[in-house]
Amino acid sequence: MPGLPLDHEIRFGLTSRLPTRAVVKQTTAMLERLDFDSIWVGDHIAFTSPILDPLLQLAQAAAYSDTLTVGTCIYLLPLRPPAPVAKMTSSLDHLSEGRFVFGVGIGGEFPREFEACGVPHNERGARLAEGVEIIRKLWTGEPVSHDGRFLSFADVHMQPGAYTPGGPPVWCGGRSDTALRRIGRMMDGWVSYVVTPEQYESGLATIAAAARDAGRKLDRFGTAHLLFTRIDDSRARALDDAADLLSRRYAMDFRKPAERYAALGDPAAIADRLRAFHKAGVRHVILDMLGSVEERNTQLERFATEVRPLLSDLA
Repeated sequence: MPGLPLDHEIRFGLTSRLPTRAVVKQTTAMLERLDFDSIWVGDHIAFTSPILDPLLQLAQAAAYSDTLTVGTCIYLLPLRPPAPVAKMTSSLDHLSEGRFVFGVGIGGEFPREFEACGVPHNERGARLAEGVEIIRKLWTGEPVSHDGRFLSFADVHMQPGAYTPGGPPVWCGGRSDTALRRIGRMMDGWVSYVVTPEQYESGLATIAAAARDAGRKLDRFGTAHLLFTRIDDSRARALDDAADLLSRRYAMDFRKPAERYAALGDPAAIADRLRAFHKAGVRHVILDMLGSVEERNTQLERFATEVRPLLSDLA
């Protein structure tokens, strides 16, 4: 991808809720056995169904695994004060020994959680940008000061700083031009969601242009995509199941988005979809295997044994 330094190799992770210690233990063991690279969790203060705090889930996952990268996909940073988040994420970076990716975003689909946190809905983007700036300062482990729109302080010394030199990579979600330009100006990677391969390629071009305009010289840039996935020898059945599951999850009719954005069908169809995203620039595929824990496990086995061999030239 012109303008952005990308690896060739494609990596695979799973996004999943980790509601109990047993599920964490089982999931991390399975992902390690199937040679997955990472595990990711989402974030909401208030959602349509139960969801635990993401950083606590990932701390437990990191304790059970010695190899998996753990990441937030995505953490709604505008809902929180940046300094406590800097402390928590620095702690997770230490406890995972540098296997943490901090995926952030502005959210906004559920305005009431912003009301509950006392955050104006229309300040999401500005709070995200300033929050990342503050967190990176505090991650240095040196006395730092800040004078911003939302927060000002002088000579605050958070110890320890981050485990990872320079801090964990900060990847950001978003699809709008404003979000993409922000990513290009200040983030270490992009985590997309409900976009097509063509939209992803176009988004990367916008990010690269913004990075160039900001005078950034990137040694590495993370490119990830959260992909709703349902493997089934019948594509029609896969679509029906995906639409039903996602409609219940998001409390809306999700059939058309599922048909457009998800990877559905037999292993060859899934591989073709992944190959298209790789061509567009995606290097970290975050699979959302739709279904119950038992269905998810079956899907993971099929992915490892039937889909990945079709992509061996990319790995």
